[in-house]
Order: sequence, then structure tokens, then C-alpha cells
Amino acid sequence: MKEKNITVGDCELHILETGDAGQKEVVLLHGLKFQAATWQETDTLAALADNGYRGIALDMPGFGGSPACDAEQDAVLAGVIEAETNGSPVLLGPSMGGRIALEFAINHPGAVSALILVGAVGVEENQDRLAAIEVPTLLIWGSEDQISPLANSDILLSELQDARRVIIDGAPHPCYLDQPHAFHKAVLAFLASL
Repeated sequence: MKEKNITVGDCELHILETGDAGQKEVVLLHGLKFQAATWQETDTLAALADNGYRGIALDMPGFGGSPACDAEQDAVLAGVIEAETNGSPVLLGPSMGGRIALEFAINHPGAVSALILVGAVGVEENQDRLAAIEVPTLLIWGSEDQISPLANSDILLSELQDARRVIIDGAPHPCYLDQPHAFHKAVLAFLASL
């Protein structure tokens, strides 16, 4: 596990990374109450590395180890992908991070190779633009999600061109915290299918 700070535009960003250069890359965003370190605590970064992937967990500006800055989240993510990846990584985002990933994929066709959306918010607001997303997308939802209800994943399933869904039974909104084993199994199976 490496920890480092990078500069993107006017923003100082804190990153955790695992795995080796040249491996398929997964950029991990975080939810509103979480940070890059969450993916270390859940062993998600370790699971990626153990299965031959490079994980790059990012603290968005104003979260974790990244001080707030004026840049748009979309521009920050674009800068990180340009600076830290070989291009077209898989984007993984829960809740708020799912919204960032979803909107990024809409705004930057070709910039990501696949999406993993975990209880993403902002689905209804972007519903009219979802058909623009052509990359394979995995939807992971907790069956008891009270923040982003399962109906949001129904919208994504019907509107996205290539979407599949895993529902983690009994799990709340942060299903990856509640049942990390089931979450990792779903993520790794999806990555192996790409």
C-alpha cells in the first residue's frame, strides 16, 4: 500500500494505491461520510491487489487527506485519471461517489472502461442522460438501502446499455461496510468478466 499526495490544477489530493503498474486499474471514490482510507479498512484495496488489479483510492477535495479547493469534482477526477492511470480505468463509486462516477462517464465518453455503482445517488437527476453510458456497468445495492432505494437501480438497469445488478440481501446503504465479503465477490466477478 502506497500513500501519496498529488497536485491536480489548484488542488492537493491524497491518494492510496495498491497493486502494480500495468495491471488493470480501478479508481475508487467514496461516499459523503467516508474517505479513501475506508477502502483500506474494508480490505477492498487488498482484495483488488490480491487478484491482479491496481487500486487507486482518492480523497475528493474537502474529504480525508485532501483539503478543499474550488475545482469541479468532474475536473478533479479527470485530472487524476490523466495523471495516475494509463487511461480508461474502471470507476467504482458508492453513494455520492457513485453520482460523481455516473456523471463523469456521461460527460467523458471513452474515459472509463467500466463502472461499478454502489447505491449511487443522483440517478433520477441524470435519468435523461443515462443512455449516453455505453460501458459495462455493475450495480451493487443493499436490499435495505434507505438513502438510494432499489428503484434507482431499476432505472439504471432499464436505461443503461450494458448493466447488471447484484443485490446484497439485508444490507443497508453502505452495503460494502455491512457485507464486505459479498461486495468483494461481486466486484471481482465483474472485473474478471471484462
